[in-house]
Amino acid sequence: MSARVYLDYNATAPLRPEARAAMIDALDLTGNPSSVHAEGRRAKGLVERARAQVASAVGCQPQEVVFTSGATEAAQVLSNWRSDGVVVEPTAHDAVWAHHSPTERPAIHAYGVANSETGLLAPAETLTPAPDGGLLFLDITQAVGRIPFAFSWSGADLAVLSAHKLGGPRGVGALIVRQGLDIPPLASGGGQEMGRRSGTENTAGIAGFGAAAEAAQRDLADGVWSDVEKLRKILESAIEDGPGAPIFVGRDRDRLPNTTCLIAPGWKGETQVMAMDLAGYAISAGSACSSGKVRSSRVLTAMGYSEVEAASAVRVSLGPATKEDDVCRFAEIWRRHYDKHRSRAA
Repeated sequence: MSARVYLDYNATAPLRPEARAAMIDALDLTGNPSSVHAEGRRAKGLVERARAQVASAVGCQPQEVVFTSGATEAAQVLSNWRSDGVVVEPTAHDAVWAHHSPTERPAIHAYGVANSETGLLAPAETLTPAPDGGLLFLDITQAVGRIPFAFSWSGADLAVLSAHKLGGPRGVGALIVRQGLDIPPLASGGGQEMGRRSGTENTAGIAGFGAAAEAAQRDLADGVWSDVEKLRKILESAIEDGPGAPIFVGRDRDRLPNTTCLIAPGWKGETQVMAMDLAGYAISAGSACSSGKVRSSRVLTAMGYSEVEAASAVRVSLGPATKEDDVCRFAEIWRRHYDKHRSRAA
């Protein structure tokens, strides 16, 4: 049996060896980062080193980084403004969309820099401070480490991200809070994370996050994602080489370098995912948080696609470990199944 090929990087990236090594080292430490003895100080040192690594990758100050269990927990900061109104773009990830509570003059405007389902990048003109004086919140989960971005020049007041999109461990992420902005704590208790998120820090997870962020920043600087973009173009050209080409969502717009969203009208996305899984390829229908739910993609319907089209979409997301043979073979197998679907539907 041939080896499986992973083409679902937007759901979670494989754990980087640098992150694995940092986590193993951290697991050998005994101290609590809040303790003042030598063991505690060593654990605290790891947390602060990771904070600096994440800050460098995000383009912010270390003191602006608040460690959380992931972007979903970090997005709970929006609950602080729900009573005053939170306007969320229609194509936002569910973790952010859940806080949508529009009013005439909302206290906060929330956008995603890069969409997890389509890979589409938000137009630069939308990622600006609101003219009505509301705060700007950005979901940078898919962007950091893949495209140039810096919190410091974004104009944002708040941002969220998760380690596992960068090749770090699952279950750890960060809330970025503009220096000087006062927010109620995400969790009350012992006052950890500068009083913004109480609870003993996940030292091993945070160490892995920092190492992954540093490695991701290096990959971006070295042009790794430019090579991935070339593979995406090869993939799309191979898939459309035949009759009845599928719809490529946002192909004429700025996208993440690794993401292809395909619509094969009438061929359900979950059916496509199962067929490719049996063939040895991991892809997804929509974001990982919405996969498995019997519904059309909210993101695609918000973009104007029909319910049938939105239910017939899959996402293929590549990564640094993807090879040209992987995408060529996938395109061949997907195309073969697609042609069978078209012949049955004729």
